[in-house]
Amino acid sequence: MTTITPPAFDTAAMLAQVQAWSAINTGTGNLPGLAQQAAALAEAFAALPGTVEMIAPAPVTAIAADGSAFDKPHGQHLVVRVRPQANRRILLTGHMDTVFPADHAFQHQRWLDDQTLNGPGVADMKGGIAVMLHALIAFEQTASASSLGYDVLINADEETGSLASSALIAELAAGKLAALTYEPAALPDGTLAHERGGTGNYSITITGKSAHAGRNPHEGRNAIVAAADLILRLKALERDDLTINPAKLEGGAANNVVPDHAVLRFNIRPKSTTAMEGFKRDLSTLLSDIETVHQVTTHRHGGVTRPPKKVDDAAQKLFDLVRQCGAELGQDIRWQSTGGVCDGNNIAACGVPVVDTMGVRGGAIHSPDEYLIVPSLTERAALSARVIERLAMGHLEQGAIS
Repeated sequence: MTTITPPAFDTAAMLAQVQAWSAINTGTGNLPGLAQQAAALAEAFAALPGTVEMIAPAPVTAIAADGSAFDKPHGQHLVVRVRPQANRRILLTGHMDTVFPADHAFQHQRWLDDQTLNGPGVADMKGGIAVMLHALIAFEQTASASSLGYDVLINADEETGSLASSALIAELAAGKLAALTYEPAALPDGTLAHERGGTGNYSITITGKSAHAGRNPHEGRNAIVAAADLILRLKALERDDLTINPAKLEGGAANNVVPDHAVLRFNIRPKSTTAMEGFKRDLSTLLSDIETVHQVTTHRHGGVTRPPKKVDDAAQKLFDLVRQCGAELGQDIRWQSTGGVCDGNNIAACGVPVVDTMGVRGGAIHSPDEYLIVPSLTERAALSARVIERLAMGHLEQGAIS
């Protein structure tokens, strides 16, 4: 049996790719930057024996401060297909966007020490994309490669919820044996994320009636008051398996006018499907009550974008396979549950086993302190390559991981 070993990977080449990609600003809203990044990725992934294509983003709408809906543009998604006719197929996913817009101060890289690089996206997840690519290139050199087909998706909107790529994720996940996603490790020591909670984003537009605040305030219907009442009632719905974060309230007018408009934006974090479904029912009841009590109208936009990710028996077998492969390479693989979310939530909702933190070791993601532990590039590529090889050999179906 051909076995992937760490010397098969070129740390300098991987690091050079990460640094070149990090130098391209790919904030989710920076469409020119995303296009530049997509072109660079298309060139790099052309090293694989498959087809590389760019997929247009699905339409997405958002709510402006005045309550009107508008189209929100996104970048194209990269899809690579290798041996699509193979009987055994897997999905590998990553994202090219970051949380740092083009006007953000964090645009440059610096070395914290001889093994730690600070820079935008170096861990989340341009380092992870390099790990994925080089693991696949190494896998293609093994005797098992012809036994496995795979699709690669690198989307352009993961950091804002994958609204423009969620249907594509579901399409590519269908029928797959397993999936690997290249978010950075949950902890700098390489710990994987196990079960995850879910998330949902909502915008509630409240329309009341304006009136003079001195002459006839009783004829007005105060949208800000209704929104304030809604905020308190939302917080009262919290429980052990559900948190609710009212994040932004917009609206109002001059001090002498009863405000007839407000937009409330909030996020929920359900830890279970039961909590997610229960909130949907409770919110409908709550909005109806707000309309009755305050004599206003409401309009709901948004919802759960990533359902909670539970680890069932099939998914646990994949985690066990990753741990065994790590042990063979001298890596102690552990995992823990997390409140964070990613495309792994979407994949798991399709019934496909997924390990979604196969990327680099690092930390402080989503901040100017984000860093990559450089030796983890080859370390995690070796791990991925071995896992992919074992999947090609049918170890997941057999339950044999030795």
